[in-house]
Amino acid sequence: MRPPLDSGTVLITGASSGVGREIARQLAHRARTLVLVAHVEQELEALKAELHARNPTLGVMLLSCDISRPGEVGDMLSELSRHFITVDVLVSAASAGERGLFVGQRWGSVERMLNVNVVAPLLLIRRLLGPMLARGQGGLLCIGAGASQLFLPGAAAYVATRRSLDGFLESLRLEVEGTGVVVTQVAPGPVIDSALPAEGERQEPRPLFHVSAERCAREALAGFERGEPLVYPGWGHRWVMTLLPRLPRSVRRALGRWVGRGLRDRPGADAPALPGSPRGALEGAPSLA
Repeated sequence: MRPPLDSGTVLITGASSGVGREIARQLAHRARTLVLVAHVEQELEALKAELHARNPTLGVMLLSCDISRPGEVGDMLSELSRHFITVDVLVSAASAGERGLFVGQRWGSVERMLNVNVVAPLLLIRRLLGPMLARGQGGLLCIGAGASQLFLPGAAAYVATRRSLDGFLESLRLEVEGTGVVVTQVAPGPVIDSALPAEGERQEPRPLFHVSAERCAREALAGFERGEPLVYPGWGHRWVMTLLPRLPRSVRRALGRWVGRGLRDRPGADAPALPGSPRGALEGAPSLA
């Protein structure tokens, strides 16, 4: 069973940057309507013009929503209902993260990660899944992170949100098996946004096994259409993440200990990036947009 991407209505969160933006670009010539969600609607205006240039008949709806606030997520879905918009495919691509020792993090930042990475996707799926099941077709494409499979001191709360989503999606996929609804999770390593750095801006060295946002989006959609449960974009990252579960837990702890060495002595230092770990603002998926 293939998700109804062609001539369907696709809702994309985190659409103003990173993987969410690239997925919108790659679906412009296929979807009937794209509903693009971002914190600030104006950030999507340039993307809307670009998508219309690629496909003048494409319907594009822009919605402003801070998905770290569950109430706004509910209001956004109610707005869709008022316009009689039926969502065929949900692409949950927004993400939030912060590095640092858990004891030193502000609870507001931790709560925001929980809301963006866990609560918002579950709220969206809870409201959109029922009608998909009733129609006998639909799709849920969630951009998570390979960090869900790692032990990462310096990113403990972030890993918790990613592991929670991983367990939820694997279980949900079994619940809807055979119903016509496709559930796919994408777990990239460090994602490099396609946007070029501003003039004079220092370009950071790229981490091992990084993947571009464009390639991540392309491989995500390809795996989604094949009905794959889990997609690891990039051959190097895929190889590492396939090998990782075969390692004894003690070895994985030792690897995490090595990655986080000295963090308690340098509380302000960033945790080193590994395949599947976040980069910059804890990427492994695009930032909240």
